[in-house]
Amino acid sequence: MKKVIVPNLITAFGLACGLFVIFKVNMVEPGYGDYEVVKNSAILLLVAALADFIDGALARAIHAETEFGFVFDSLADAVSFGVAPSVLMLKTLFLEHGSFLSFFSATGAMVYSLCGVLRLVRFSVKTAQVKGDVRLQASQKQNFTGLPIPAAAVAAVSANLFFLSPIFGEWVELSNDHRSFLLSFVMVVLGYLMVCRLKFPSLKRLNFRIPSFHLIFLVVVVAIFILYGILYFFSEILALISWSYIALSLLLSLIRLIAGKKSKTLEDFEPEPDDFEDTDN
Repeated sequence: MKKVIVPNLITAFGLACGLFVIFKVNMVEPGYGDYEVVKNSAILLLVAALADFIDGALARAIHAETEFGFVFDSLADAVSFGVAPSVLMLKTLFLEHGSFLSFFSATGAMVYSLCGVLRLVRFSVKTAQVKGDVRLQASQKQNFTGLPIPAAAVAAVSANLFFLSPIFGEWVELSNDHRSFLLSFVMVVLGYLMVCRLKFPSLKRLNFRIPSFHLIFLVVVVAIFILYGILYFFSEILALISWSYIALSLLLSLIRLIAGKKSKTLEDFEPEPDDFEDTDN
């Protein structure tokens, strides 16, 4: 019984990070969410994403997967990655009540959160459908149908943080109205990517066929650059990593669409049928 509690405690910790972001930014006056506020929120959401990865991996490793833990994890993701980025975006914008800009921004935030919840529901349904089928479970772990909600949350917050960063401000003078439209558009795009039928690769697909010494050397070099970037260019590195993942996934899906169904090229990235069709008829 005790081993079942540990993954749920990690899930609760991740949920607490998401709730802290929501409650903390709600104490800030609308439009006064500056770079530091968004940066601290981004760090907390990254911690929540790490906790989301660890709790599932730990539950599988110690054979402590339960129905309660699965539902709890989905609800925690809905709050931390579905609601928190939307609240954070709205709090960083100066929005006049009743204006078109406030309506457009609120719509973008709602679309993102709604699509995030739909993404989690679809994932839960598909996981239940493949339960007991080893082949389908392995296939599901290799690719995600639609952008995973933690990746969408990181992309949303990184875009918000990047537009507020001092380096971006030195190159581009972005007004509040333009930033509102850009962030709202970003939220709508991320919402669509979460519920679309395109495939996004899992990190479990990474297979390195190089000598172990070279792999260690490569990991050390990459880690140095990433740590240096996080220390001095946090917003830029976060945006680069999150949006590069999205761009790479879309590129692989585009190549698959061009190659056609008869081709073997990237057949794992063939878009799935519509999951929201009524299957009862």
